[in-house]
Amino acid sequence: MRNNNSERARTLVEALPYIQKFTGKVVVIKYGGNAMISPELFDAVMEDIILLQLVGIHAVLVHGGGPEINDMLDRLGMESRFVNGLRYTDKETMDVVQSVLCGKVNKDLVSTIVRKGGSAIGLCGLDGKLFEAKKMDGEDYGYVGDIVGVNPGVVLQAIKDDHIPVVATVAFGVDDDTPYNVNADTAAAKLAIALGAEKLILLTNTRGVLREQNDEDTLIKVIRPDEIDGLMAAGVIAGGMIPKIECCADAISGGVRRTHILDGRIPHSILIEMLTNEGAGTMIY
Repeated sequence: MRNNNSERARTLVEALPYIQKFTGKVVVIKYGGNAMISPELFDAVMEDIILLQLVGIHAVLVHGGGPEINDMLDRLGMESRFVNGLRYTDKETMDVVQSVLCGKVNKDLVSTIVRKGGSAIGLCGLDGKLFEAKKMDGEDYGYVGDIVGVNPGVVLQAIKDDHIPVVATVAFGVDDDTPYNVNADTAAAKLAIALGAEKLILLTNTRGVLREQNDEDTLIKVIRPDEIDGLMAAGVIAGGMIPKIECCADAISGGVRRTHILDGRIPHSILIEMLTNEGAGTMIY
């Protein structure tokens, strides 16, 4: 027992300089993947965010909800159709996306945070025109939009009121009388820039960027922006990792100090990255 207590004390002491460094700073966390599906990982993420709030770090949670959308479409007998990896979103599908993301998923997250002792408020990109979007150019994806503006006032007010903002990624259409479905990684990156965030964290289903795709022991812990093109050309950054890295690079160029691609399969990976010497994924800075 004495050894266990000593270990706990060392962990707290190790966390102290990080708490001092990040207190009062904004951290934007994009939440998705396995961390949304596994009850154990879901609880761990919520607990991490509440702890950050309690020590004075302003966590902003941005979420998607692909599995929940698929489930609702199945229940309604509607087809889930994808074009180039993006969900084709016709008018009926957009109604479902808005209902699921801004309704059930968002409010379930808020409720869980509150039940665990935190203070949270649910928002979506329609509130205060938080995210403004136009229909995506090129291939027809239906009501899928590119974010063209961010108005962070409602998020800043929530932070000022000591709430954890929980943000659903549905955007206000500025070129048509419609909401748009927008990419959650992109939304998180643009919000981080608008908030002047210290960090952007993307939770994923992988260890991070791997030098050898099937070998998790080849994790690249740190990448500089000027190394990205070379890693892409070498095939190290490939597939679904490309848009995530591009989001991180855009955030860095927009003034976010550090960005992280974390393994959301690891319980408490947010705290491991934020408050320990170890880290838990790939950092781009």
